[in-house]
Amino acid sequence: MDLLSRLLHRDGLMLIIDKPAGVAVHRGPKGGPSLEDAFDQLRFGLPRAPALAHRLDKDTSGCLVLGRHRKALDRLGKLFKSGRVDKTYWAVVEGAPADEEGEIDLPLGRLDAARGWWMRPDPLGLPSRTSWRVLGRSPDSALSFIEFTPHTGRTHQIRVHAQAMGWPILGDPIYGSGRREGSAPLHLHARAVRVPMQDGKPPVEAVAAPPAHMTEALAACGWRGATQP
Repeated sequence: MDLLSRLLHRDGLMLIIDKPAGVAVHRGPKGGPSLEDAFDQLRFGLPRAPALAHRLDKDTSGCLVLGRHRKALDRLGKLFKSGRVDKTYWAVVEGAPADEEGEIDLPLGRLDAARGWWMRPDPLGLPSRTSWRVLGRSPDSALSFIEFTPHTGRTHQIRVHAQAMGWPILGDPIYGSGRREGSAPLHLHARAVRVPMQDGKPPVEAVAAPPAHMTEALAACGWRGATQP
């Protein structure tokens, strides 16, 4: 896997790469290939490969932050944990929200211990909050193009929140129609990230173009390609 061509940002502390969809960021309990297997390509002269500062789901594409050494990873861990890293996601969902924007404030908990990381709305779960706004709609209202901004970092947060609102993410294999054979892949993309890595300096920002498998549905919702910010 060529990660050099997917590099969005590089400095002495951190890297940001455009993660491809369909690749796990690290090896799961069953093993198998992962993005971490290729991190040696990104050493750029340092004695150790970079490491994950956070995670994206296997089927999610887009901006992924890596720390280049232990001190940087410690700083990044604190920034992510305190919610100081701004993340923007693009998604195509099934259906049409009644409003143009809003906020989902819905605690989340584990669906079932046997299901691993699968989540569900749970009044007794962890606080979870996501803002959203509609960027486009298909003429028949079957699909909508939505920008999501998570304010907390729960597992599958955007995916569960979208399903709970009645418009699951297109192709979601767990919470949407992606469970059907021959369905579209997950249409969720980590569009942008903003990291205030060093006090007194401007935040590091990166933007990733949406993957090829999302462009048709995005265009159906009025996306204009590179001309649309």
